[in-house]
Amino acid sequence: MSTLWNKGTSATDIVEKFTVGNDKILDLRLAKYDVLGSKAHIAMLASIGLLDEDEETLLSIELDKILTEIEEGKFIIEEGIEDIHSQVELLLTRRVGEVGKKLHSGRSRNDQVLVDLKLYFKDEALLLKEELHNLFVTLLKLSTKFSGVLLPGYTHGQIAMPSSFGMWLGAYAETLVDDMIILATAYRIIDQNPLGSAAGYGSSFPLDREQTTRLLGFKTLHFNSIAAQMSRGKCEKAFSNALAAIASTLNKLASDCSQYMSGNYGFISFPDELTTGSSIMPHKKNPDVWEIIRAKCNRLQSIPNEISLLSTNMPHGYHRDFQLLKDTLFPAIDATHNIIEMTQYMLENMQVNENILDDPRYDYLFTVEEVNKRVLAGAPFRDAYKSVGIEVNNQKFTADIAKEYDSVKKLNHTHIGSIGNLCNDRIAAKMEDVMREF
Repeated sequence: MSTLWNKGTSATDIVEKFTVGNDKILDLRLAKYDVLGSKAHIAMLASIGLLDEDEETLLSIELDKILTEIEEGKFIIEEGIEDIHSQVELLLTRRVGEVGKKLHSGRSRNDQVLVDLKLYFKDEALLLKEELHNLFVTLLKLSTKFSGVLLPGYTHGQIAMPSSFGMWLGAYAETLVDDMIILATAYRIIDQNPLGSAAGYGSSFPLDREQTTRLLGFKTLHFNSIAAQMSRGKCEKAFSNALAAIASTLNKLASDCSQYMSGNYGFISFPDELTTGSSIMPHKKNPDVWEIIRAKCNRLQSIPNEISLLSTNMPHGYHRDFQLLKDTLFPAIDATHNIIEMTQYMLENMQVNENILDDPRYDYLFTVEEVNKRVLAGAPFRDAYKSVGIEVNNQKFTADIAKEYDSVKKLNHTHIGSIGNLCNDRIAAKMEDVMREF
């Protein structure tokens, strides 16, 4: 194994294999960001006199060529090369000679990997922002489209009060606003430049850290070099909390959909090609997609805890433990993209039963409406509640009693957030406010 920081003593292959782990595979997604960080770094080195103009031009041109190779899928981490940072520097030195070795002046692998990760996390967060917003728009459109279609609401798993598809779907849209706030917060924590902190204690070179902050598009920088290194683990935890929040919302939606499409409910359905059949029961349409979404969301909600455990009990400064954060968070990011995509696809193909309440089992959904009607007519609430309860029991158990509960399936809900006043336009405005925080 070749390492650019080798001091003459090589570790055994078994140690190298154990400590490098999965880096060579995971680091490929950081290749673009390693080059971008290096381009900003050499521009800064030239501005403070550590590179002359010709050297900067030569290095910049070659880094652009490497960036093109990455974008075309031609870039690899060669056998025997430890990580992405080593590979980029090795290519430069191989192609431009001794000047390539100047690339690492004033920089440590510690702040280099932090830059790569932060730039990568920023791009992924922005992509998730757009995907989440698209899902939000879909939910809000469906909420508006089916705003007048009633369905039963449940508490304790029992039939409770009237709800509507508009209220149900709009609730998930508004909950995604909360998730977007958490994602925006994570983005803000990530959006700080660590470059120039070196190994965590700065450098004797007169590095212009504000210049690299501008060049790399960071909103601000970690001013304290130790604080920059302490952001390792904290950024991952913040991002994982955002992923877990999204997963929590979509987990509940998946559970609802799995239940609502079952034969005992029949509130929604999906085309046959989006469900699976039973190997023995020909009538079955199983919600496999929703169940896998639910399971993956459960797994995602464990990620913040795993990251917390990985990054605790260490004094400040870099420790190799942090390497394992990539093993945990990178697949979680991929899974979140996948879950949002599949949720969007399923909702776009959802079919709604618009005649659910024709079934007499839902007559008792409207008992509260009857109570409220009597209260509005002047009866005290407790008296109205008791009389309707007696009438319901009469109908259930002694149908020969004259006064029985008569279900009238009419609603007059007008307050903010009720079935008749969903405020979807205000929910949309709330989301737009959050989107501007990125």
